[in-house]
Amino acid sequence: FVEEVYPTMARGPKKHLKRLNAPRHWNLGKMAGVWAPRPSTGPHKMRECLPISVVLRDRLKYALTGKECMQICMERCVKVDGKVRTDFNYPAGFMDVIELEKSGDRFCLLFDTKGRFVLHRINREESTYKLCRVNKVFISGKKIPVLVTHDGRTIRYPDPDVKVNDTIKVDIATGKMSDILKFELGSMVMLTKGRNAGRVGTLQHIERHEGSFDIVTIKDSKGNTFATRLGNVFVIGSANQPQVTLPKGRGIKKTILQERAEAEARGEL
Repeated sequence: FVEEVYPTMARGPKKHLKRLNAPRHWNLGKMAGVWAPRPSTGPHKMRECLPISVVLRDRLKYALTGKECMQICMERCVKVDGKVRTDFNYPAGFMDVIELEKSGDRFCLLFDTKGRFVLHRINREESTYKLCRVNKVFISGKKIPVLVTHDGRTIRYPDPDVKVNDTIKVDIATGKMSDILKFELGSMVMLTKGRNAGRVGTLQHIERHEGSFDIVTIKDSKGNTFATRLGNVFVIGSANQPQVTLPKGRGIKKTILQERAEAEARGEL
């Protein structure tokens, strides 16, 4: 008689995150403790988000400890996309608008050219809308046309011109769609994943590969061309008119030699 040993499964979802396993782009110090804030489940994936506690403590330095982040959130000081969020591990992600009314701060979460989240300061007018990439368009069971965006919104009865990969401009107060940015040659795009995350350029060419990944070619304003998967591309404007203001560097990736030359010119080396 041989007793069979079955592998035991984990009971329930994980609740902790070690600091060494935290995403690199959070830029948490390796030796500054054992644990990192584990993002709650929400509209953005765990490894593609920035929890509010990291924003308040490590980026803005408004808090010194996780407990202080919790107190700031519980005092209803933090709004993400126009809604008060009291969960200090709420996952804010690409294009989310973070508002701190008490300090008068408004930020849009964008990427720098090294693929790290940057809190890009915006004005009141720009904080009233956000751009959302269309990930799915379908007809629901009750024959209602629906689209799903990259940040988990479902919008019913959308404009029939909207297709997957387009970007829509969403009014934050009402949640309604106000404008469409079509995914087409000549569109201004920002990359959200991959080695070129954070780079901005115009769409030059789309290669279709049935059963595999479609590849797009992009050219930035300095004339550099690079390719990536179609799923990594986020339309932010048409021609050279972005609908959001761009962070420092305007999405132009510099070579390490250019970075070194600029640091020498500033007198840092």
